[in-house]
Amino acid sequence: MADVSIPGTSEGPLRVAIVGAGPTGFYAADHLLRQEGVVTEVDLFDRLPTPFGLVRLGVAPDHQKIKSVTVAFDKVAANPRFRFFGHVELGKDLELEELRRHYHQIVYCTGAQTDRRMGIPGEDLRGSHPATELVAWYNGHPDFRHCQFDLTQERVAVVGVGNVAVDVARILCRSAEELATTDIADYALEALRASRVREVYLLGRRGPAQAAFTNPEIKELGELADADITARPDEVELDELTRASLERAPDRATMKKVEILRGYAMDKPRTKSKLLTVRFLVSPIELEGDETGGVVGMKLVRNRLVTTPAGTLQPKPTDETEDLRVGLVFRSVGYKGVPLRGCRSTRAGP
Repeated sequence: MADVSIPGTSEGPLRVAIVGAGPTGFYAADHLLRQEGVVTEVDLFDRLPTPFGLVRLGVAPDHQKIKSVTVAFDKVAANPRFRFFGHVELGKDLELEELRRHYHQIVYCTGAQTDRRMGIPGEDLRGSHPATELVAWYNGHPDFRHCQFDLTQERVAVVGVGNVAVDVARILCRSAEELATTDIADYALEALRASRVREVYLLGRRGPAQAAFTNPEIKELGELADADITARPDEVELDELTRASLERAPDRATMKKVEILRGYAMDKPRTKSKLLTVRFLVSPIELEGDETGGVVGMKLVRNRLVTTPAGTLQPKPTDETEDLRVGLVFRSVGYKGVPLRGCRSTRAGP
């Protein structure tokens, strides 16, 4: 007879609670349920009423192919040893000690839930927002559907050159006709239909070779129906340190990225109503406001790349600055986690 005191048998399955129903939570559940020789039951909890996390609420609505991964998650959810409990918040609806009493193991998959700050004067002016607020808003996240963004402003800056920053810039530059074919939230579509945004600046603190966006993402920006894209020739040329680094360790993807950006820097006539400008080697050092407390511009410092003791390249500010007139700012400079309510320790007990 099997020893039921050892979890993992049909008579006494290993019970696992997973907190967070995003992609990581589903991948963890799939891995646990597939283990040979160990019978596992998985309960997946999320504070939102629906599963899939960032796939549902963080992926841009015009990128449906990425969202198709939920087909695999549906297969996990169909497993008879899997259960999903939505609208359950740890520390509010369910205490950690309750989980410890009923499960052998607890897996935390809550991710990095908030944006990092830039840490510059004026960051809290009206019109300065984390990029993820806009992303959650146009995806219909229940916590952000009532957010308001001043889309009457004609000039917008997006700080950061990762894929999220590119998503924000692209959505702001899409025509209403393009957005109408996506699964964007209805209220966001109507707000963007009335948008007066005409110029968007995508700002990177390092050079083009160090930009975190992928080649398909930056290439797509050149294919927008009603937005031209441009870059400064001097900013898309590689500096000596980057060239030397690529000579030592050639990277075809990086060189392709630079090639795409150089194409955007070529002198071409404008034919569309909106303009997206990609900048490199610049960092905001201050947001400037008017007498009402709203953003009216930002001060940028010019950077140069230097080699760190670890051999990586990082930006170092120079004494060259410039003013950029913008009325709306979205920062996308990294993310950080938020402590779970009621969790003083992440040690899971029996």
